[in-house]
Amino acid sequence: MRSVTYSMNISLDGYIVGPDGSFDWSEPASEVFRHWIDEIRRVDVHLLGRRLYETMLYWETAEQEGSLDSAEREWAALWNPLPKVVFSTTLSEVRGKAARLASGGVAEEIARLRAEPGEGEIAIGGATLAAQAAAAGLIDEYRAVVYPVLVGGGTPFFPRDERRVDLELVETRTFASRFVLLRYRTAHSSETTSR
Repeated sequence: MRSVTYSMNISLDGYIVGPDGSFDWSEPASEVFRHWIDEIRRVDVHLLGRRLYETMLYWETAEQEGSLDSAEREWAALWNPLPKVVFSTTLSEVRGKAARLASGGVAEEIARLRAEPGEGEIAIGGATLAAQAAAAGLIDEYRAVVYPVLVGGGTPFFPRDERRVDLELVETRTFASRFVLLRYRTAHSSETTSR
């Protein structure tokens, strides 16, 4: 069964954006950007909330600006054709070469995508969307690149639903640029893969 992963940059105090809505502190170093390139290669479809979708629209035209370095061009070449499902209650249509609006809730979309052929991951981006998937017990793996900054509030990476989720450490990696990757598999995912 295709796994569902939730990956984002987070502050040490656990936020993906600060209290003012900014994430300028999460500009990735080149080795972290390379990590995200390698990670997106394993993804078959990306589920996004509206805010992340609108942020990522930058990549649709970034190549035309001509100021991208080779890693950024590589990212754009992988990201732009990647199928994307956008969850929004305010958008009536989406732009982008491979984006579509979700036709149902996150649980229905994940069930539909898991039923389709394919071995790549179903990635989730955006804390609100990930919280909905987590509440339904659908996230198989959490991946966080922790930045050495305390932002003091904002949008948390982890849902605050007072539900216990047991996790198994899969990988830690310290980048030379002071960032740390943490990968955790959920207990239900470990049980599924060990059967």
